[in-house]
Amino acid sequence: MLTHQIHHRPAYAQLELTLPARESLLVESGSMAAMDSSITMKSRMRGGAMGGIQRMLSGESFFMSEFTAGDRPGRLYISPAIPGDIQHYQMRGDRALMVQSSGFVASSPTVELDTQFQGFKGFFSGEALFLLRATGRGDLWFSSYGAVLEVPVDGDYVVDTGYIVAFEDSLTYNVEMLGGLSFRGLRTGIFGGEGLVCRFRGQGRLWIQSRNLYSLVNFLNPFRPTQSN
Repeated sequence: MLTHQIHHRPAYAQLELTLPARESLLVESGSMAAMDSSITMKSRMRGGAMGGIQRMLSGESFFMSEFTAGDRPGRLYISPAIPGDIQHYQMRGDRALMVQSSGFVASSPTVELDTQFQGFKGFFSGEALFLLRATGRGDLWFSSYGAVLEVPVDGDYVVDTGYIVAFEDSLTYNVEMLGGLSFRGLRTGIFGGEGLVCRFRGQGRLWIQSRNLYSLVNFLNPFRPTQSN
């Protein structure tokens, strides 16, 4: 039986997994920190050929790693690229889970991952253009930037787009400007990176993160080295 523990949460979470003999796990490329020598690894394309092309255009890696234990159980440590927390979700086949593509950590091979293009959100906010739609049965882990908070939604709920980590597909959502669409609000949303939110409706669970990576990038941008003429 596959077992897991999450260490060092919520700021620098690391996932420890014990793979049963001859069983496999799909892991985000480059996230393996350490493993028993009895485990083997091979690369595979994520989301099929079309999903791979979409991820390549977005600047993300479109490969994932498949780890398989040998004749005995093996231990595997996974560390996401961004400091934050890790959340486990049990896929039961009754609903899909939408995950920010950069938040995927690992999943059972029985979980199917489909890359969904989200052009509207990416055009206005500069954030990830892709969501992963996970279906099937098995284990799935996703990560956040900072701590992760689970929100049970029943009705309407509004979240800044930069803080969304994952949500169940029983929730519908629309991207809109906070406070209504106006020229000033549109200008702020495009050039200032503020004011763009997702309005969720329905019943289901939503996971948000305690920090916004793009806010950090904007804060650090004035301090980056520049080449003088």
